[in-house]
Amino acid sequence: MSRTLTGEVVHEIEVKRSRFIARAAPVANEDEARAFLERIGDPGATHNCWAFKAGDQYRFDDDGEPGGTAGMPILQAIEGQDFDRVMVVVTRYFGGTKLGTGGLARAYGASAAEALRSADSSPLVQKIRLRVSLPFDCINAAHQALETHTAEKLDETFDSNGVTLVVTLPTNHRQAFTNQLRDLTRGQARIARI
Repeated sequence: MSRTLTGEVVHEIEVKRSRFIARAAPVANEDEARAFLERIGDPGATHNCWAFKAGDQYRFDDDGEPGGTAGMPILQAIEGQDFDRVMVVVTRYFGGTKLGTGGLARAYGASAAEALRSADSSPLVQKIRLRVSLPFDCINAAHQALETHTAEKLDETFDSNGVTLVVTLPTNHRQAFTNQLRDLTRGQARIARI
């Protein structure tokens, strides 16, 4: 199961007098990732290399380092530890000794990996959104099923046929929620994914 950070984290390593400072934060999308980069990137540093992953979206940048030596190793550190919705920026201050492409890739990847390894994280619970339509007399059954399956009611509308709920719940609870609600409403509930 994927996980994300519970807050920001910083980790620093030194390789042949070059300082690599990895900063990581939870992000929901690319806009948040870019805002984090703008906030913590140091224009006075030699390089601010980064990668982020948020669901199916991911991006990385070598910021002037040789291609494939910085952004990709950072992204591999994120994916290798099964993180999602995470941005990592590794800021390098050149120490006077060239590291070569292999040395750069190892340094960027190691600083990102160690920052993530030392960070507090929590599992990401994949959620699904459902529309539930049922008669008025079944509303209590719906609320009982919502509570049982840690579902959240996002919207509730009434019309002459009954009530329609829009709910979100953990994806792995969908089948059990559907079964319970259909049993409690004697098959009167109509449930559809939104």
